[in-house]
Amino acid sequence: MSEHGPQRWVGDWSARRRALSPDRIGLVDATSGAEYTYRQLDRRANGCARLLADHGVTREGGADPDAGGRVAVLSRNRPEFVDLFFATGKTGGVLAPLSHRLAPPELGTLLDDVAPSLLVVEEPFADDAAEALADADIDCPVRSLATAGETTWDRLDESLPTDRSPYDGPTLEPADPHLFLHTGGSTGTPKETVVSHEAIVWNATNTVTAWGLRPDDVTPLTFPMFHTGGWNVLTVPVFHMGGTVVLAREFDPGEVLELIEARSATLLVAVPAVLRMMVDHDRWAETDLSTLRLAKSGGGPCRESVLSAWWDRGVDLSQGYGLTECGPNNFAMPDDWPREKADTVGVPNVHVDVRIVDDTGVELPRGEVGELHLRSPHAATEYWHRPEETAATFRDDGWLATGDLARIDDDGYVSIEGRKKNMYISGGENVFPAEVEDAVSAHPKVEDAVVVPVDDDQWGEVGRAVVVGDDSLTLDELASFLDGRLARYKRPRDLVFVSALPRSGPDKIDRDAVADEYGC
Repeated sequence: MSEHGPQRWVGDWSARRRALSPDRIGLVDATSGAEYTYRQLDRRANGCARLLADHGVTREGGADPDAGGRVAVLSRNRPEFVDLFFATGKTGGVLAPLSHRLAPPELGTLLDDVAPSLLVVEEPFADDAAEALADADIDCPVRSLATAGETTWDRLDESLPTDRSPYDGPTLEPADPHLFLHTGGSTGTPKETVVSHEAIVWNATNTVTAWGLRPDDVTPLTFPMFHTGGWNVLTVPVFHMGGTVVLAREFDPGEVLELIEARSATLLVAVPAVLRMMVDHDRWAETDLSTLRLAKSGGGPCRESVLSAWWDRGVDLSQGYGLTECGPNNFAMPDDWPREKADTVGVPNVHVDVRIVDDTGVELPRGEVGELHLRSPHAATEYWHRPEETAATFRDDGWLATGDLARIDDDGYVSIEGRKKNMYISGGENVFPAEVEDAVSAHPKVEDAVVVPVDDDQWGEVGRAVVVGDDSLTLDELASFLDGRLARYKRPRDLVFVSALPRSGPDKIDRDAVADEYGC
């Protein structure tokens, strides 16, 4: 084996982990019941790397993403996804997961953008993939991930070389890309974010050091692997430590509860909707949650009622913050953090710098609301083939403009006030929907709410609350409830009840869709 193989710190995750803990269980497939040690995962990745190399999914020409091959994947969470992650690390190729929730025309546009050398499709999405390929201007080989019965294309597992010996890959640099992760945009084609090996390593390091990950940690994966949450929230950091990740094709709240108990899970990160559904599930009261050492909510504000339900069960649930472009693990709660800070995302992780700026880029003092900027070696590099949007987000001065409004209190805790574009002005006062939504959702008749601005002759704009809950709630009743909780100018002046709020990404509320239908 050459000096440029797995001895390099960049890329070959599975060989390094195998060398340290070959017999530890690294991955559990809850759907099939299969368990894989790090030795087995590395052998699988070696075979997969040889297949990728045969199809040109390798690294060439330095840190220019255009110089390397890419493998696109359209699938639910499966062990083969992990094989492809470890294998692209070995070959220097790029793994580009695609959301199976997208329509064929959207998939076709993404395929044109990614231009993969190989496409891997789980069989349930074969028809969508075929339609997308017919619309796309690419011609690449396709391999199937079987579920049952016949497959549309040659099976991936039957195409793998039998040679599982160590794979001698190319020389890689920290800045070389490893993942293309598309953002969960609700209008237009999502942007592909280029994430380097270095960014992945630093995010894992930040997570381990700030969240206190350990080699014996076990976590159920609640995010899809086409999302940054599927890789960078816990999967790669847990692999970094030699822990165990439990995945499944589909996770419902009851199954997550079952797995926490059956697998003695120690870590849990999920979006607020999943955490709430777990609380409401029939298994909630009887499930043993005592092994959970850390639990975090991400992907949007978590209501106080949900947080309290977990605290009542002895679980130290807190809120996190991240985005595809940076991290996504940027903050943590200090030891013995006070419950009155529960509406914050904590303080910056060890290797994360934070500032709050006004519209001119001037840094604001503590307590004032402005745009959140982050700076860390775990930030992504660029948006793929989007130079103008890259320049606006990945700034020349090294800071990343998140587009989110935030403030830092006197104790250094950061509160997220919502998207910059969602803020509205009522009677000359700035209104941040996230604050209003938290207050409205505390009402016992409200399950969830989104507040959007609507035109008003007197105040310019006022808030309309789009609510999931008991439609007997009146505006006067809500106003009385909010008295003393929220300034008058912030209170919604209209109520609309819906059976469900639209979602984008992993159970994340699609605010743009709500605003388009119910806003100005």
